[in-house]
Amino acid sequence: MGSMSDRILIEDLRLECVIGVGDEERRAPQELRLSIELELDLRSACASDAIEDTVHYGDLARDIQALAVKTSDRLLERLAQRIAELCLEDPRVEAAHITLVKPGAIAAAEGAGVRLHRWREQGEARTE
Repeated sequence: MGSMSDRILIEDLRLECVIGVGDEERRAPQELRLSIELELDLRSACASDAIEDTVHYGDLARDIQALAVKTSDRLLERLAQRIAELCLEDPRVEAAHITLVKPGAIAAAEGAGVRLHRWREQGEARTE
């Protein structure tokens, strides 16, 4: 196992998708804000300076945005889980911390959201 102190971050990625439980929420796409922290061993990338030795965060962001655009999920919890699963498809990723926020979901708050932590255990993605 690698060094679990290494991280790749994506902060406040804007996602547009139809999500929510009420009819009003599902009439038009809404903006969500996503932050991701991936735990993985980055020593190879540090030594080689090669993109092949790390997770390409630009490609990951594009894949997540494509997932969000076509989602039919009603709950942030479900979409956050699917994003975590996508992150863990890369075998180098040991854990994924997902924070997904819907701005303006509560009138008196900046937003409401969920935070998930999913990790790989013995070669398998653990999503309990």
